[in-house]
Amino acid sequence: MTMRQPVELEKSYLLLNHGPVTLVSAAQGGRRNVMAAAWAMPLDFSPPKVAVVIDGRTWSRELIEASGEFVLNIPCRAMAEQVLAVGSCTGREVDKFATFAIGTSAEAVTQAPLIDGCIAWLACRVIPEAHNQRRYDLFIAEVVGAWADPRVFAEGRWRFPSDDLRTIHYLAGGNFLASGDAFAAGGQ
Repeated sequence: MTMRQPVELEKSYLLLNHGPVTLVSAAQGGRRNVMAAAWAMPLDFSPPKVAVVIDGRTWSRELIEASGEFVLNIPCRAMAEQVLAVGSCTGREVDKFATFAIGTSAEAVTQAPLIDGCIAWLACRVIPEAHNQRRYDLFIAEVVGAWADPRVFAEGRWRFPSDDLRTIHYLAGGNFLASGDAFAAGGQ
Protein backbone atom coordinates (compact mmCIF):
# COMPACT_ATOMS: atom_id res chain seq x y z
CA MET A 1 0.00 0.00 0.00
CA THR A 2 1.30 3.48 -0.90
CA MET A 3 1.40 5.98 1.95
CA ARG A 4 -0.02 9.39 1.06
CA GLN A 5 -1.07 12.52 2.90
CA PRO A 6 -2.35 15.87 1.55
CA VAL A 7 0.03 18.82 1.18
CA GLU A 8 -1.21 22.41 1.40
CA LEU A 9 -1.27 23.86 -2.12
CA GLU A 10 0.70 26.90 -0.91
CA LYS A 11 3.50 24.49 0.08
CA SER A 12 3.27 22.21 -2.96
CA TYR A 13 6.25 23.90 -4.63
CA LEU A 14 8.44 22.33 -1.93
CA LEU A 15 7.74 18.91 -3.44
CA LEU A 16 9.64 19.91 -6.61
CA ASN A 17 11.95 22.56 -5.26
CA HIS A 18 14.95 20.50 -4.21
CA GLY A 19 17.13 21.09 -7.25
CA PRO A 20 20.42 22.90 -6.70
CA VAL A 21 20.19 26.43 -5.40
CA THR A 22 21.92 29.03 -7.56
CA LEU A 23 23.58 32.35 -6.94
CA VAL A 24 22.43 34.74 -9.65
CA SER A 25 25.00 37.43 -10.35
CA ALA A 26 24.32 40.48 -12.47
CA ALA A 27 26.13 43.67 -13.41
CA GLN A 28 25.44 46.78 -15.42
CA GLY A 29 27.19 50.11 -15.68
CA GLY A 30 29.69 49.38 -12.90
CA ARG A 31 26.98 48.19 -10.49
CA ARG A 32 26.75 44.54 -9.52
CA ASN A 33 24.81 42.23 -7.24
CA VAL A 34 24.34 38.61 -6.31
CA MET A 35 21.18 36.91 -5.05
CA ALA A 36 20.15 33.38 -4.15
CA ALA A 37 17.55 31.70 -6.37
CA ALA A 38 16.21 28.20 -5.88
CA TRP A 39 13.88 28.23 -8.87
CA ALA A 40 16.14 27.64 -11.86
CA MET A 41 16.00 24.85 -14.41
CA PRO A 42 17.28 23.77 -17.82
CA LEU A 43 14.85 24.16 -20.74
CA ASP A 44 16.56 22.98 -23.90
CA PHE A 45 19.73 21.34 -25.24
CA SER A 46 20.61 23.15 -28.46
CA PRO A 47 20.96 25.98 -28.09
CA PRO A 48 21.02 25.45 -24.34
CA LYS A 49 18.41 27.46 -22.47
CA VAL A 50 17.46 27.94 -18.83
CA ALA A 51 14.58 29.46 -16.90
CA VAL A 52 14.90 31.26 -13.58
CA VAL A 53 12.41 33.11 -11.40
CA ILE A 54 13.67 36.53 -10.31
CA ASP A 55 11.35 38.57 -8.13
CA GLY A 56 10.43 41.97 -9.57
CA ARG A 57 11.41 43.76 -6.37
CA THR A 58 15.06 42.69 -6.38
CA TRP A 59 18.00 44.83 -7.36
CA SER A 60 19.37 41.89 -9.35
CA ARG A 61 16.23 41.99 -11.48
CA GLU A 62 16.84 45.67 -12.21
CA LEU A 63 20.41 44.92 -13.29
CA ILE A 64 19.34 41.94 -15.41
CA GLU A 65 16.65 43.94 -17.18
CA ALA A 66 19.17 46.72 -17.90
CA SER A 67 21.99 44.43 -19.10
CA GLY A 68 20.04 41.51 -20.58
CA GLU A 69 22.38 38.99 -18.98
CA PHE A 70 23.28 37.14 -15.79
CA VAL A 71 25.30 34.21 -14.49
CA LEU A 72 23.85 31.19 -12.70
CA ASN A 73 26.57 30.21 -10.23
CA ILE A 74 26.23 26.76 -8.64
CA PRO A 75 27.47 26.87 -5.04
CA CYS A 76 28.56 23.89 -2.97
CA ARG A 77 27.94 22.87 0.62
CA ALA A 78 31.01 24.78 1.82
CA MET A 79 29.21 27.97 0.70
CA ALA A 80 25.86 27.40 2.44
CA GLU A 81 26.37 30.25 4.93
CA GLN A 82 27.16 32.70 2.11
CA VAL A 83 24.14 31.50 0.12
CA LEU A 84 21.83 32.08 3.07
CA ALA A 85 23.42 35.46 3.78
CA VAL A 86 23.10 36.85 0.23
CA GLY A 87 19.54 35.57 0.06
CA SER A 88 18.60 37.34 3.29
CA CYS A 89 19.39 40.97 2.40
CA THR A 90 19.09 43.37 -0.50
CA GLY A 91 21.93 44.62 -2.63
CA ARG A 92 20.29 48.05 -2.64
CA GLU A 93 21.37 48.44 0.99
CA VAL A 94 24.38 46.10 1.32
CA ASP A 95 27.44 45.53 -0.85
CA LYS A 96 27.14 41.76 -0.61
CA PHE A 97 30.55 41.15 -2.19
CA ALA A 98 32.35 43.19 0.49
CA THR A 99 30.11 42.29 3.44
CA PHE A 100 30.24 38.53 2.87
CA ALA A 101 33.79 38.36 1.42
CA ILE A 102 32.61 37.05 -1.94
CA GLY A 103 35.37 36.84 -4.52
CA THR A 104 34.65 37.07 -8.22
CA SER A 105 36.23 36.36 -11.57
CA ALA A 106 35.46 37.96 -14.90
CA GLU A 107 34.80 36.29 -18.23
CA ALA A 108 34.41 38.21 -21.47
CA VAL A 109 31.10 36.47 -22.19
CA THR A 110 29.01 38.70 -19.87
CA GLN A 111 29.45 41.71 -17.59
CA ALA A 112 28.10 39.62 -14.71
CA PRO A 113 30.79 38.21 -12.40
CA LEU A 114 31.47 34.53 -11.77
CA ILE A 115 31.34 33.82 -8.03
CA ASP A 116 34.52 32.28 -6.62
CA GLY A 117 34.10 29.05 -4.66
CA CYS A 118 31.22 27.80 -6.79
CA ILE A 119 31.57 24.52 -8.65
CA ALA A 120 29.78 25.46 -11.89
CA TRP A 121 28.83 28.59 -13.80
CA LEU A 122 26.37 29.29 -16.62
CA ALA A 123 26.64 32.67 -18.37
CA CYS A 124 23.24 33.58 -19.79
CA ARG A 125 21.69 36.12 -22.17
CA VAL A 126 18.02 36.89 -21.64
CA ILE A 127 15.57 35.93 -24.37
CA PRO A 128 13.03 38.75 -24.04
CA GLU A 129 9.61 37.46 -23.01
CA ALA A 130 8.04 40.60 -21.51
CA HIS A 131 4.73 38.96 -20.56
CA ASN A 132 6.39 36.08 -18.66
CA GLN A 133 8.85 38.44 -16.97
CA ARG A 134 6.16 40.89 -15.81
CA ARG A 135 3.42 38.44 -14.90
CA TYR A 136 5.40 35.48 -13.57
CA ASP A 137 8.90 36.89 -12.82
CA LEU A 138 10.11 34.17 -15.21
CA PHE A 139 13.24 34.77 -17.25
CA ILE A 140 14.22 32.53 -20.13
CA ALA A 141 17.82 32.78 -21.26
CA GLU A 142 20.27 31.19 -23.64
CA VAL A 143 23.42 29.77 -22.07
CA VAL A 144 26.35 31.44 -23.85
CA GLY A 145 29.18 30.12 -21.66
CA ALA A 146 29.55 27.26 -19.17
CA TRP A 147 32.34 26.17 -16.83
CA ALA A 148 32.72 23.56 -14.08
CA ASP A 149 35.22 22.63 -11.42
CA PRO A 150 36.84 19.44 -12.83
CA ARG A 151 36.98 17.91 -9.34
CA VAL A 152 33.18 17.59 -9.39
CA PHE A 153 32.12 17.69 -13.04
CA ALA A 154 34.10 15.99 -15.80
CA GLU A 155 33.22 14.07 -18.96
CA GLY A 156 29.57 15.09 -18.57
CA ARG A 157 29.19 13.57 -15.09
CA TRP A 158 28.94 14.84 -11.53
CA ARG A 159 31.34 13.35 -8.96
CA PHE A 160 31.51 14.51 -5.38
CA PRO A 161 34.90 13.70 -3.86
CA SER A 162 33.98 15.35 -0.54
CA ASP A 163 30.86 16.49 1.29
CA ASP A 164 31.93 20.15 1.08
CA LEU A 165 31.86 19.99 -2.74
CA ARG A 166 28.30 18.64 -3.04
CA THR A 167 25.62 20.84 -4.60
CA ILE A 168 23.10 22.21 -2.13
CA HIS A 169 19.35 22.34 -2.37
CA TYR A 170 17.28 24.90 -0.51
CA LEU A 171 14.26 23.54 1.33
CA ALA A 172 13.04 26.78 3.06
CA GLY A 173 13.47 28.35 6.46
CA GLY A 174 17.29 28.28 6.32
CA ASN A 175 17.32 24.51 5.69
CA PHE A 176 19.31 22.83 2.94
CA LEU A 177 20.11 19.31 1.86
CA ALA A 178 23.21 18.22 -0.01
CA SER A 179 23.16 16.11 -3.15
CA GLY A 180 23.57 12.42 -2.44
CA ASP A 181 25.52 9.59 -3.94
CA ALA A 182 25.10 8.79 -7.60
CA PHE A 183 23.84 5.36 -8.60
CA ALA A 184 22.90 3.56 -11.82
CA ALA A 185 19.73 1.64 -12.50
CA GLY A 186 18.93 -1.00 -15.08
CA GLY A 187 22.42 -2.43 -15.31
CA GLN A 188 23.87 0.78 -16.76
